[in-house]
Formats: sequence, structure tokens, C-alpha cells
Amino acid sequence: MPQRHSHDVLVIGSGAAGLSVALQVAGSGRVAVICKGRLDEGSTAWAQGGIAAVLDDTDSIDAHVEDTLRAGAGLCHEDVVRFTVSHSRESIQWLVDLGVGFTKLVTADGNEDFHLTMEGGHSHRRIIHAADATGRAVSDTLIEQAKRHPSIAVFERHIAVNLITRDGRCCGAYALDIDNGSVDLFAARFVVLATGGASKAYLYTTNPDTATGDGIAMAWRAGCRVANLE
Repeated sequence: MPQRHSHDVLVIGSGAAGLSVALQVAGSGRVAVICKGRLDEGSTAWAQGGIAAVLDDTDSIDAHVEDTLRAGAGLCHEDVVRFTVSHSRESIQWLVDLGVGFTKLVTADGNEDFHLTMEGGHSHRRIIHAADATGRAVSDTLIEQAKRHPSIAVFERHIAVNLITRDGRCCGAYALDIDNGSVDLFAARFVVLATGGASKAYLYTTNPDTATGDGIAMAWRAGCRVANLE
């Protein structure tokens, strides 16, 4: 029997992006998060290396932006890069406050500080990490916080099928309940697509089976512009 759900915000996708949005807005209304399988079956948990952010006093936002634009070989939008880099420190602090256990070391003066590494394309040490399983640490923490939040309802094993639009505005989505075989209606004032990439559209990939690009396809069918699909 098809079900009808109504929330203030519908988040499609349960990776780092989706759960971060859900936790950020949950204080302002009721949030639904839907995902194809279990909460932890997306790509986030598989990310190993770490997260780039301006955390060292010898580093700067301008240097990080310059490195990113150079590594992006002209494909990056500078305003987007600068916005992201400018908010990197506060984003890391938000994760720390949630409880993500980033790796630390004891400095020469006996104090503890985060261990930062360097990766290709960077001119400074700015990769904060949790051992070699950063994605897992972030994913586990976000999942724990989302499950505990009273304003967040999680719907696992629900596959989004199509976005619902009315008068040029997105107002929800239809989703297949895998266990019941029904297509349920999720109505919402706001809809967030956080469905990840399309790696499974290619013959060879190490990404999980959930990365099929259907979120991009739904957005396109609803009238969104898409770019750089290669």
C-alpha cells in the first residue's frame, strides 16, 4: 500500500553531503532522509585519504585557492572554490564538535594538534585525516548524530524515482520502498539532492553499487541544467 509522507525538508542521499545538510537544518523543521540501502552504503565511508582545509598558520586561503585552480586545469569556478576554501576551517570544526576523531600528534612544545599531511596539488600540509579511514570516521559520526536527532526521520531501502514539480518548483519526490514494493510519496517544502556521482555508469570503478547517477537524471528530467557529465 503506497504511503504518503510530509516533511519540511526532504534529503535524497545519506552520504556526507546529505547527512550534513540534514543535521544543519533539523533545528528548523522536520527532515526526511531517504537512501537506497543502509545509511552507510554510499561512497563516503570508502574515502580514505582525508579532507583539505586551511588549518595551519603558515597556510592561507589564497594559497589553497591558487592550488585548486591550478590542479583543476581551468575547469573550476573560482567563486565556488573560494567559497568552499574560505569555509573549510569552520566546516572541520563542525565535524570535530560532532565527535569525528581526527588523528592528532604531540608537537615539539608538548601540546596536541591535528596531524596534517600533504597530497598532490597542494603547496602546504592541509590534509586532516582520521588514520587512513577518514570517510568511515566522518560517516559513522554523521549517521550516529542523524539517528539520535528527534527531527530527522531516516528511510533506508528507498530508491528515489522522480522529483515532483508544481508551477516550476520542486515539492517532493516519489520513492520505491524496496521491502514493500510500493512507490511512496514524499512531500516537502524543500528538496535536497545529495545522491553522489555516476561511477557505476562506467565499466570499471571501485565505487559502491549505489553510485548510479540517477540523482543527476532526476534533476535533468525536472528541468535542471547539468554539465561536465564526462
